[in-house]
Amino acid sequence: MAKMLINDKNKKFIVKDDADELHTNYGLIKNLKKAKLNSKVKSNTGHEFTLIKADFIDLYRKIKRKAQIIPLKDIGLIITETGLNKDSIVIEAGAGSGALGCFLAKICSKVYSYEIREDFYNVVKKNIEHLGIEKLVLKNKDAKKGFNEKDVDVVILDLPDPWELINVAKKSLKIGGFLVSYSPTVPQVMDFVNKLGDGFLHLKTAEIIEREWDIKDRKVRPKSQAIGHSGFLTFTRKIK
Repeated sequence: MAKMLINDKNKKFIVKDDADELHTNYGLIKNLKKAKLNSKVKSNTGHEFTLIKADFIDLYRKIKRKAQIIPLKDIGLIITETGLNKDSIVIEAGAGSGALGCFLAKICSKVYSYEIREDFYNVVKKNIEHLGIEKLVLKNKDAKKGFNEKDVDVVILDLPDPWELINVAKKSLKIGGFLVSYSPTVPQVMDFVNKLGDGFLHLKTAEIIEREWDIKDRKVRPKSQAIGHSGFLTFTRKIK
C-alpha cells in the first residue's frame, strides 16, 4: 500500500513501502515504518505532516514524463463526451508518457496502447508499474500498420498526423463507436476533419480552458499564471 505525507500547504511526498525516513525540503522525517495511517508526524525542523494512504490520483501526479501529457481537464472531456465506463474497450495511438492510457485503464474494461518510440514505450512501462495498472496492454508498434483489436468502443489519436489513421481506426471501431483526435494546432484539426470521409460524423471540436482562483479571506481573484492552451479535442462517430 502506497502512503503519502501531506501538510497544510498541500505539499505532498510519496513514501515508499520500505522507507523508514524521508528527506524533504521541510527537513528529515524519521520512523515512518512505525507511524500509523492518519497520524501526525514531524520533521527534524518542526514541520508537521499527516501520513495518509496515497490514492491513485496522488500516484498519478508523480508519473514520469518523457513526452507532454494530456492534462486532466482534457481527459475529463474525453471521458464524458464518449461515455467511457467499466465496460468500454479503448485503443489509443501515441502513448507518450502513458498518462491518458493509465487513467482510462482505471475506468475501462481494457485499454490497448500503441507507441512506436521505444524510449516512450519504456517510460510508459515504468508508469504502469508505478500505478499498479492491470487493464492496459502496451504495444511497441507502429499504429499506422493497423490495430489487432476489433469492435472497440473508442479510438483516441494523439499523433502529429491523425488523419493518416482514420481508415485504420475505422476498421477497429464498432458502428456507433467514437474516434477522438487530440491536436495542439488548428491546421491539424482542419486536416483531420476534412479527411474524415462519409463513414464518420464530426460531432464537435472543443478546447478546454482552465482558470484557477486564489482565495484568501475576501481577496478572491484568478491566479496570475493561468493554465494555457494544451490542445484541441475533435470528437467523431462511426456511422457506417
